[in-house]
Amino acid sequence: MHNYSQNNLQEIKLLLKSLTDEQYQFKSNLLSGASIGQHTRHILEFYLCLLKGRHNRLVNYDKRERNLELENSPKFAIYTIDKICNNIGDYHSCCELVLEGNFSNSEHSLVSIKSSWMRELAYNLEHSIHHQALI
Repeated sequence: MHNYSQNNLQEIKLLLKSLTDEQYQFKSNLLSGASIGQHTRHILEFYLCLLKGRHNRLVNYDKRERNLELENSPKFAIYTIDKICNNIGDYHSCCELVLEGNFSNSEHSLVSIKSSWMRELAYNLEHSIHHQALI
């Protein structure tokens, strides 16, 4: 799963290398008014959230850090992809995690679900592929 995720992120990196800042930031009607940069930021922030959550074994994608530089700078996104790929490779063992999230319409309905590093890595890969298809 590590290699699949790293290969997928490298595909995104190749795309980003071919774009100007203007192309990366352009909000297209074909993308429902979003930019390639916004989709890329969204993908990378999920991976960063998982990597951060690995240390305390708790992942909550709703509480992920948002960094607008990722959606505005393809160079920073490429740097972040390299960082993620290097860190994903450091975790070869599978460990238990708790996935925390709000899966209802109520603002105060937090649910905790047992998960694992590999399961969440697979989810991040699927999530990335979904957004790549939109791009």
